[in-house]
Amino acid sequence: MGLLEEKIAVVTGVANKRSIAWGIARAFDREGAQLVLTYQTDRFLENLQKLVPELSHTPQLVPLDVSDDDSLAQLTDAVRARYDAVHVLVHSIAHADANDLSGRFLDTSRAGYHLAQDVSAYSLTALVRSLHPLLIQAGRASVITMTHLGSVRVMPNYNVMGVAKAALESSVRYLAYDLGREGIRVNAISAGPIKTLAASGVKGISTALHSTVEKAPIPENITTEDVGNAAVFLASPWSERITGMILYVDSGSHILGF
Repeated sequence: MGLLEEKIAVVTGVANKRSIAWGIARAFDREGAQLVLTYQTDRFLENLQKLVPELSHTPQLVPLDVSDDDSLAQLTDAVRARYDAVHVLVHSIAHADANDLSGRFLDTSRAGYHLAQDVSAYSLTALVRSLHPLLIQAGRASVITMTHLGSVRVMPNYNVMGVAKAALESSVRYLAYDLGREGIRVNAISAGPIKTLAASGVKGISTALHSTVEKAPIPENITTEDVGNAAVFLASPWSERITGMILYVDSGSHILGF
């Protein structure tokens, strides 16, 4: 029996095989969970369909645009049509205008700021609110989101995304407070640098990877498997009294000063 046997897990944000969300999905599948995987566009659906044969259990694939309330409602309806509850929800979605991920944060446009906050931070609240009835039905559900050290420290070229991640982490705490009495816990994983599709949009990823090997207490880079295993812990009964936490999976880099 796996740690997530007979659990229903909704995992958002799988773009390709290098995605952190895919590492989480594979770990959940290994532990026996039945997956619901979301995709934003037909291109991402094609990528997902190529990955599905690697899973032990056939997932439900559902389109989702987190900036569209109708799309969120359709996701909930699609999941409810097949399952009575959602035991685990993984929010692994972030986006910002490429122009706002270089140069100075001072030069962030109003539209760019709103975009980053809406897709990268508010979407967690919107997604939880939409799936709330199914999360309650699970009895003791777990919500997990993905953040980054740029939320609490200045990371060159992370800019508006760092500010959005700070809002996301604050949302984790407020949601944890709101939902705790309903048996729903809310936590975040702050992963070290991993060369994903999303990370490729931020200048300096190669430097960050090298810096981890050179300076981190554990001189090794992070893998999507590392993050997936941490997510299994947060999704499983082993973490039933843990909520509102930011779990760092970064080889200890977050403890370092200059």
